[in-house]
Amino acid sequence: MKLVKSRLFWPAMALVTLLVVNIVVNPNFARITMRDGQLYGAMVDILRQSAPLMLVALGMTLVIATRGIDLSVGAIMAVSGAVALTIIDGSGDPDNVGTVAIAIGVAVLVSLVLGVWNGFLVSVLGIQPIIATLVLMLAGRGVALLITGGFITTVNSDPLSYIASGYLTLLPFAFFISVAVIAVIALLERRTALGMLTEAVGINPEASRLAGVRSRGIVWGAYIASGVLAGVAGIIYASNIKAADANAAGYLIELYAILAVVLGGTSLMGGKFSIAGTVIGVLTVQTLDSTILFFGVPSAQSPVFFAVVVIIVVLVQSPRVHAWGRKVGAMFRSSKETPRDGTPPGGATATSAPVATKPEHKEVSA
Repeated sequence: MKLVKSRLFWPAMALVTLLVVNIVVNPNFARITMRDGQLYGAMVDILRQSAPLMLVALGMTLVIATRGIDLSVGAIMAVSGAVALTIIDGSGDPDNVGTVAIAIGVAVLVSLVLGVWNGFLVSVLGIQPIIATLVLMLAGRGVALLITGGFITTVNSDPLSYIASGYLTLLPFAFFISVAVIAVIALLERRTALGMLTEAVGINPEASRLAGVRSRGIVWGAYIASGVLAGVAGIIYASNIKAADANAAGYLIELYAILAVVLGGTSLMGGKFSIAGTVIGVLTVQTLDSTILFFGVPSAQSPVFFAVVVIIVVLVQSPRVHAWGRKVGAMFRSSKETPRDGTPPGGATATSAPVATKPEHKEVSA
């Protein structure tokens, strides 16, 4: 019973259910093979393909925990990929590891600046987060198009391709990037006072400020982290397609990231957040995307299928639905315990119980 009450129980059950459905419908989904010392299979692909969304969702978790939202992560991904691939394409040797490292460093630095800009608008100027990040969401892709000259920049670079397609020991290198980011964020947010201060700012910013918490710095830092993680995600995406596509990079990823965060149990009202829940939510979203492919759903119908499954998953996790289920279960059990003739359990009737009478007192004359 204690396990069921855990905040991670229902998100985990949703993920397990999706995996079981995939395995039942297509047993090859669980098949993992090894070639040249590397693991291949649908589940391995989920771990590899979920890396960009994982990074963006982790940054979104920190922003949402401060009672904010970041709609610009997709645009930051586009800008980051455009910067990195433009530098690599303009170099004389795209296969040079140093050139690729410099390009990645510059792209991440640009993403950091964009995160600083978002944090400045929200924490210093006091602009509503949805409006502040909407500005960069609209302008960011235009900036990416300016960087690439309005074209899709393609690059053939083995060090760049290794980021998304390469393997480190048995598993994809992109998976280890996401694991490293998860470990760092979990360490900072759960092993230091930063996590408690972040939750305090999200629950009541004014009260936390009066208590001595530097809420402005915490909010600013959350948007910086979101920008940097989105920039790294943009590099992974560009590495995967070997191109900088300003229109397609990070398209709708902000919505999928918010969905993953909510599925993981983090409230959009701010305050309490769950890193582990976000990880489960990202894997659920990515598994659902793979489910659509395995079911052979046409691309035109896939958004409807995705929406229906998401609604079911959300309803399964809803506390109110759980309360209704318990109420219906209690009513069903009580109706089974009571006979149809209305006789209470035990065979007693309303008139069978003895009625106590007041004893009569007779007056005795002296």
